[in-house]
Order: sequence, then structure tokens, then C-alpha cells
Amino acid sequence: MKLAVAAALTATLLAADPSYRTLTSASNPDWMRALPGATSLAALSIPGTHETLSIHGGAWTQTQENHGDGGATLTAQLTAGIRMIDVRARVNTGNTFTIHHGATYQNANFDDVLARLAEFLSAHPGETVLLRLKQECTGELGSCTDASGQAPFTDIFDAYVASRPALFWTPAVTRATAAAVPTLAEVRGKVVLAVLNGPRGGRFANYGLSQFAGWNDGSSTYVQDEYNVPNVGAIATKRDQVRRFLDATSAGDPTRIHVNFTSGASIFAQPQQVAGGALGVQGVNPFLLTYLNEGPDVHAPVTRTGVLMLDFPGGTLINRIIAVN
Repeated sequence: MKLAVAAALTATLLAADPSYRTLTSASNPDWMRALPGATSLAALSIPGTHETLSIHGGAWTQTQENHGDGGATLTAQLTAGIRMIDVRARVNTGNTFTIHHGATYQNANFDDVLARLAEFLSAHPGETVLLRLKQECTGELGSCTDASGQAPFTDIFDAYVASRPALFWTPAVTRATAAAVPTLAEVRGKVVLAVLNGPRGGRFANYGLSQFAGWNDGSSTYVQDEYNVPNVGAIATKRDQVRRFLDATSAGDPTRIHVNFTSGASIFAQPQQVAGGALGVQGVNPFLLTYLNEGPDVHAPVTRTGVLMLDFPGGTLINRIIAVN
């Protein structure tokens, strides 16, 4: 009997719906192409993914559907319409980056990430992709440890940029000077580094966009990242944090990009539970899809979502965010 109940609960957790675990039901490889080139990135509604390549490590580590190693999962996300990614890197031997979530290697390297981005943007030159890159390893229990004797994280990153100079929007990868928010015309066919974060938060030098100077661990002026969801019951609190920031984005400074992490987890709340729901508690993803679909008789319409950083996004949710544009 207990086994049957456990199996039923597992099936409920994994059940796909239009907002959750149905990434490939969306196909939006060129959705930015039709938008005017003068449009600021800050004006856009952009679907993104949190821990973009975290597809291994079990229920407390995986945050995305597994569509293949070596960056194949990234390609699937880009094709679906994802346009901001969150990549976590470990310093490996040979002054290279490997992709991790905590201690778990995600069967992908930063070379794979850049190759997939270059391939996609070459085929779809009307698009751009925002990148948040974070040094993952703290050396603490549950985290990874960087390889010893290697160059500093920033020097390794510079070498990657130099190896693919046509891929990045140059003003955002210049160590000495942060960049203003660009227009689409300035960055079509390019990767825009939003921020380069250290392992315990904080920004490396002046990489990225100047508006994210205060992007630290957790939330900051233009970022909602209340990632600690202490238990399944607290998913309701996370839903409200997402909603409040979404409303603030819609009504807020139109010249600034707002980044809203819908993700969260703890030992008593897995990422899939927060995203999809569990034990009768509605997950963030179905709540968000409902909220975006509600009319003015329920609440003020959302006219700009900013960037929504999602775990296990469903195709209909991705389509709905794009449609706000």
C-alpha cells in the first residue's frame, strides 16, 4: 500500500502540463526577428532558464528536462524560445570551465555551451541570448572544488571570449567598463553577458551590464531570487514573491531589465515540486501561466514580464511569455 501511494505521488510530481515539463511543445526559434531593432532589451518579455544545464544529480539537483548531454539541452531550450540562460562553471585543469550544479558535473563543458550558442545564432541571426555566468565552486560540503594551479576565473573567461570574438557583444565582456542596456539591433546574432558572478555572489570587475552592479547572491534591485523554499507549503510564498516582482516589473522603470527567478528549493522542497506543485500545493509554473492569462477584471494586465528564469518550463508557458511582446 505504501509503495502504491509513493508511486502515485511520484507520478503526480512528474506529470507534465502546459506550464511544466513540456519544453519541446514550443517552437520559437525566431521570435525576436519580427521585433523592431530599436527595441531595448529592457522592454522585452523573455523566457529564461535557471541552472540551464542542470539535468543530472537527482531530484534535489535537476532543474531542467533532459534533452541531451554536451549542450543538446541548451539547443532544445533555444529552439523552444528561451533567450536568457544561467550557466554555472567549475574551473577545470587546462584553464577550462566544466558545467556543474553543486558537486554534480552536468556532462557539458563551456566549449559545448559556446558552440551551441554560436550554431543557433548563426542559423537565427535575428535573435540574441542573455547569459548569466557564475563561478560555481565554493569548496564547501555539497559544492565542487576548483582545480588547483589554474588561472583566475576572469582570465579563463577572457580566453574563451578571445577564442570566439564574433560571438559576444563586446561592450558587455570588457572587464574595465560595464555596458548600458542595448537595443536589439545592437546585439542581434550575439550573446550578451548580463553579469559574471563569483561563487558567493557579487560581480567580477565590470563585466556585464552596468544596471546589475548590485547583483549579489539572492535578490537585488533588479533581481528577484528568493531561492530558499523551506518546505512544500512555502511554495505559496514563492508564488507570491514571483507575482509581486512581476507586477513591479510591469509597472516599473522601462529602461531596466528585471530578472525574476521562479525557482527555489531546499531539503524539504525539490526544484520539481516548486515548479510543478506537490501534495495539493500549486506550483509556480501553473500559477504563473494562469496569472498571465487572467484578464483586467481580475488584476492589472501584465504588459512586460521582464526575464522569467524558469525550472522545467512548459511550452505553453514559454509561448505565453513571448506573446506579451
